[in-house]
Amino acid sequence: MRQIAIYGKGGIGKSTTTQNLTAALASLSKRVMQIGCDPKADSTRMLLGGKAQATVLDTMRDNGSGGVKLDAVRHTGFGGIKCVEAGGPEPGVGCAGRGVITAIKLLEELGAYNENFDFIFYDVLGDVVCGGFAMPIREGYAREIYIVASGELMALYAANNICKGIVKFAESGDARLGGIICNSRNVDNEKELLLEFSRKIGSQLIQFIPRDNIVQRAEINRKTVIDFAPDSSQAEVYRSLARNIIENRNFVIPEPMTMQELEDMMVEFGIIER
Repeated sequence: MRQIAIYGKGGIGKSTTTQNLTAALASLSKRVMQIGCDPKADSTRMLLGGKAQATVLDTMRDNGSGGVKLDAVRHTGFGGIKCVEAGGPEPGVGCAGRGVITAIKLLEELGAYNENFDFIFYDVLGDVVCGGFAMPIREGYAREIYIVASGELMALYAANNICKGIVKFAESGDARLGGIICNSRNVDNEKELLLEFSRKIGSQLIQFIPRDNIVQRAEINRKTVIDFAPDSSQAEVYRSLARNIIENRNFVIPEPMTMQELEDMMVEFGIIER
């Protein structure tokens, strides 16, 4: 069973990418569980046809940990994917990251991990692998990490920061970077830029996902692209990503760039001017 955490800058399309990836894996006959680790609890909606499911933490607050049943917080979505939303604390109270690990530990107690899954995915909020949101890595649940980025400066800045966090946790555990997923924003020379960024940090660009309006059309219909338009070129891109992850054996401790090196690279590719 491979446990994978997906990180990236807020708004980069991380949850959309993760849902389409897990749907693609399911279409390739893989057994998958996806755990949303964002207090917004929207990580699995397209897999469930737009349904907002009860979160683990909300259910715990209403019933106490002893009153939570697995079938109340885990539902079956597209392709048999088991879908969970960890949820978060009440607004202004507590640490959302610590809430995530509380939810994961309860899922463990409830036997959620006992099935014969091929993959478990954690869709994690946060631009940096810090404190609470590093919990899936810190606690040894997620050992493979993929970063969703684009050719924009702040997306690469966030990806580089996440690499710094991976380095820290790699010192005491098995967390490794599996690669960069480019969710394109149609930046000039974007694929070449992401290839160079991946090379400089010692990793790989595991998939370039072009920008396509069919992604938005699928979301409007409350579906993943794999479900909404399985024969489309965009669906094949997500299946390519799934196959690349299945076959990936290139896991590294990254070598983050300095801010100066990052900016110099962006100047070289014409993204920013000096």
